[in-house]
Amino acid sequence: MREIAKAHVTATGVPYAQKIQTGNHQLAADEPVSAGGQDAGPSPYGLVLSGLGACTTMTLRMYADKKGWDLGHISVALTLLKDHEGNTHIERVLHCTANLNEEQWQRLLDIASKTPVTKTLATGASISTQRAST
Repeated sequence: MREIAKAHVTATGVPYAQKIQTGNHQLAADEPVSAGGQDAGPSPYGLVLSGLGACTTMTLRMYADKKGWDLGHISVALTLLKDHEGNTHIERVLHCTANLNEEQWQRLLDIASKTPVTKTLATGASISTQRAST
C-alpha cells in the first residue's frame, strides 16, 4: 500500500482537547461545551467534514482548471446527520459565484461524487489498531 497521509494526535491534558500534527501543520480538536469539551477546536466529525469539503473544492477547482472553466469563488457547505438507528448521512451543497450552465453543474456534481475522500467515506476503510511497543 502507498502512504497517503499521516497524523499524530496527542491529548493536551484539558478534557477532550487534542493537538494534531499532520505533515507540517498543527491543528486542534475538541468537543463542544455541550459535550463536555472546551470548544478549543473542531469536533472529530467537524474535521471529517472539513477534509471532505477541502477535497471537494480542490478536486472541482482542478477539474475546472483543466476544462478552462471559471468557477469564480467555490465553496461547499456540509452537514453530517445520524438517524435513530445510527445510520450516517452527509449533505453536501456546492456553490460557485460564476454563472455555470446546467451541463457544467451536472458535470461538477458528478465529479464531486468521485473525489478521493468521497470514495473513501462512501466505501469505508479498514482500520487496524494495535498497542505501541514499549
